[in-house]
Amino acid sequence: MTTSSPLTDVPASPHSVWEDVFGMATGVILVSFGLYLLEAAALVTGGTAGLSLLLSLGTNWGFGLLFVVVNLPFFLLAVRRKGWVFSLKSAASIGAVSGIAYLHPHFLPLPALADDPLSGIYVAIVGNLMAGTGLLVLFRHGSSLGGFNIVALIAQEQFGWRAGYVQMVLDLCVVIGSLFVVPASNVLISALGAAMLNIVLVLNHRPGRYTGY
Repeated sequence: MTTSSPLTDVPASPHSVWEDVFGMATGVILVSFGLYLLEAAALVTGGTAGLSLLLSLGTNWGFGLLFVVVNLPFFLLAVRRKGWVFSLKSAASIGAVSGIAYLHPHFLPLPALADDPLSGIYVAIVGNLMAGTGLLVLFRHGSSLGGFNIVALIAQEQFGWRAGYVQMVLDLCVVIGSLFVVPASNVLISALGAAMLNIVLVLNHRPGRYTGY
């Protein structure tokens, strides 16, 4: 005889506008601060956020501007495959992360951490766990940070592939590309951090597990 949880038969209830606003703000702050920690340690992560960090380390362009520019082609994909609501939520999240990226150094300046391997490992773990948790919150409120997030979510919905695994493969490409910009030791630490971020998504964002948005 099979038994089910009392919650099994409860229909999914979409988030209210207030819940979406608060949830997206929470996700944006977690992601942006996690990326700020990584930038201070000259580390990269995956996704278009990691690609933008990588480009900012190799050029004089700011992360916020690069993050918007890199995500523009993926926004068009989101409009076509995910609809306007998801796309506009994602655009708002991308803009917020880009804007907040300029606030962290003013309110909480950090010393350069690139020369301390132990600090780098700590920052890679904490920064990526924060960013991964922030992404998870955004996903669960029908938003994303564009780029690889959109590709991963579409692959999960269309083919049943876990978004975390898809994101992990794409992130690996970014981390490998960082060999041309940052020292090999930083690349190894960055790879550890990117794995932590994707583990958060693999364990907590599975097809059919969460239907609240």
